[in-house]
Amino acid sequence: MRNLEREIGNICRKVARKVVKEGERYNAAITGENVNDFLGVIKFRDTLAHEKSEIGLVTGLAWTEVGGSILSTEATVVDGKGKLILTGQLGDVMQESGQAALSYVRSRAQRLGLSRDFYRSLDIHVHVPEGAIPKDGPSAGITIATAIASALSKIPVRRDLAMTGEITLRGKVLPIGGLKEKLLAAHRAGIFEVILPKDNDKDLAEVPENLRNAMKLHFVETMDQVLAIALEQPLPQMSEEPAQPIAPIATPPVEGPAAHQ
Repeated sequence: MRNLEREIGNICRKVARKVVKEGERYNAAITGENVNDFLGVIKFRDTLAHEKSEIGLVTGLAWTEVGGSILSTEATVVDGKGKLILTGQLGDVMQESGQAALSYVRSRAQRLGLSRDFYRSLDIHVHVPEGAIPKDGPSAGITIATAIASALSKIPVRRDLAMTGEITLRGKVLPIGGLKEKLLAAHRAGIFEVILPKDNDKDLAEVPENLRNAMKLHFVETMDQVLAIALEQPLPQMSEEPAQPIAPIATPPVEGPAAHQ
């Protein structure tokens, strides 16, 4: 609020200067078109949704000290020796989320249409712009996993969708914090559909009603559900091998009178 007061004071002083120069004929009307003449170039810009759906490009949501923001996450696959490269000034927790995301994708290789040892001849590079800004926290887990799955399966991710959630090795989606700020960031960026952890359903009470009504929220429990919603095409169905019957355990014959019971 103090910064707002300073900016209004800057406008008033510049208007006063123009009145002194031009006399009472000057009529000041501050509009969106001429506000740059009084305050200078725009200092901050809002990040908007991607223009089109792309392979390996996912919109995540982040919490910051000044509110929520959207966080683009991109992944690409190149020939290599099985390395996972994480860039974008990621903290330790976020790097661990990347490792967990890759382990989940490897465990679901068959469903993604990949061979079990696909990673041996590939390097996966995950980058989170903007690279000069430090980032950390576990809530980008499902975002990184979706980016990797998209890059490997060559299926684009929906541009009109954002997501946030922590991932486990078994593909479970765990709750996150800052739900209200993250939903506001998605709405501000022109995204009205968001994937959230199921356990965050109870936190909707703190979200304004008009925001809840404007958004389509998907509450999920597993990473499989995330991929089913986020990818533009369905993944190949995982072939289930029929369960083998379990042979009964042979027991030795009972000696004595009890054998006749």
